Amino acid sequence: MTVTFHAAPRPAAADLRALAAARDEQAARAIPAGMAPAFLAVGRAEANLEALLAGRALAVTTGQQAGLFTGPLYTVLKALSAAALAERLAGEWQRPVVPVFWVAGDDHDFAEIAQCDVVAQDGSHATVRLRERGPDAPMLPAFRETLGADGAAALDRLESLLPPSEFRGGVVAWLRAAYAPERSMAEAHAQAMAALLGDHGVVVVRGWSGDLKRAGAGIITEALRRSGELDGLLAAEAERLLGAGRGAPVEVGNGLALVMVEGAQGRDRLRVAEGGGFVTRRSGEPFELAALEALLRDDPERLSANVLLRPVIEAAVIPTVAYVGGPGELAYLPQTAPLFAALGVPRPVSVPRLSGFIVDARTEKTLERFGLPVEALERPEQELAGEAARDALPASATAALEALRTALVAGYAAVAREAAALEKTLERPVESARNQSLGATHEIEKKLVAAAKRANETALQQLLRARTALYPGGHPQERVYTAASFLARYGNGLLDLLLAAARAYAGSLLESRPREA
Repeated sequence: MTVTFHAAPRPAAADLRALAAARDEQAARAIPAGMAPAFLAVGRAEANLEALLAGRALAVTTGQQAGLFTGPLYTVLKALSAAALAERLAGEWQRPVVPVFWVAGDDHDFAEIAQCDVVAQDGSHATVRLRERGPDAPMLPAFRETLGADGAAALDRLESLLPPSEFRGGVVAWLRAAYAPERSMAEAHAQAMAALLGDHGVVVVRGWSGDLKRAGAGIITEALRRSGELDGLLAAEAERLLGAGRGAPVEVGNGLALVMVEGAQGRDRLRVAEGGGFVTRRSGEPFELAALEALLRDDPERLSANVLLRPVIEAAVIPTVAYVGGPGELAYLPQTAPLFAALGVPRPVSVPRLSGFIVDARTEKTLERFGLPVEALERPEQELAGEAARDALPASATAALEALRTALVAGYAAVAREAAALEKTLERPVESARNQSLGATHEIEKKLVAAAKRANETALQQLLRARTALYPGGHPQERVYTAASFLARYGNGLLDLLLAAARAYAGSLLESRPREA
């Protein structure tokens, strides 16, 4: 397999002492009764799920909103990061620790979750879309959006874009089995992740499940009953974080509850109403607390947590010692501290996920030819191509230009001194003439660079193709391309490569940490 994984530098070390404290807090907790249908496990993950349900295992969790054909590559990197960290902690602690992937099927951002991006056969960047949601359509969560015939058409387009290989058929078969027309986007995502990563021990949980929400009903009820109090605590924490020079990216302190409801216009945030009760933010639909509690009992899937409450519910229903997150999650998770404390839920340790680039042999060769590190390709395309062309200029041409500029500066300086000696006001015209002359050398340089581009057109095309592979549209590969792009080229051996990187990464996270007592 002619491919490597370039891991990004580890952003921070993990503290095993804090992880051990989380382990001890979670030691006596087990999965609530009746929650088993919320889980999905395939292969080796079946034994992990059995241990989790029996109360014999702790968990390292991670998750992502549902996405078309599993969404961006970082979704898989998150799951493998959790698997590697769970494996490492299980060895450290000599007790089962299970990786759990939470599919956030309540998400209603259809434009984001209904498309995926792939590396096409010719190396270009292509997008596959399921369909558009009408501007007046209700904002349904992903678990209510059925794939239908659009799913099959999207998969046909994906197959046409993937390169012919010995692996493409298996990748398409895996996705067709998961993304069946009758399934919702959320369920399809859960099925795909379970099938792909089950043999690496990853248990999948349906975050939208009514069984899960019944298990977390106590937290949701408390969040509703204490909405004003919790909003005040969050506002104070945000002020503290900002005062300490840290971020507080999630807006709080504006009277919004931490719970969302499916109302007349789809999934909507609840706001505390004057005089009691709640009202939805977009549609203005009123809800009394008793009615919401009845929904939680009889139709719990209509209620869901917002981004700050969701980690609390997750840790309340799953004995979680660590949550593996991306940069965005790690930015807002500090804001959740008052919720964990107020609602009496042990707070997991936040751990950064593995990040990096899948680099094929051709791209590696291009980077070597230009003497560039992977990160250099993040620059804008024109800037990257221009610099590469300048580097391709003959050394003699570059030296001649530099000599000309040096001579012009020195010559005009001499003239300026003589002119100033005759009349002070002559300095400015000489300076203006010097700038015009130097400007002319820059125009000459542009023409030389353009000629170098023409002479090295093939090499520059290879460079720009490498940029498309690593930084499509200027964004890191892992945040754009779906895993299917790479699995179709390299097969499931790629997962072994990524898992090896995740294991090395987990080791580096823990290698410099304080030991527990």
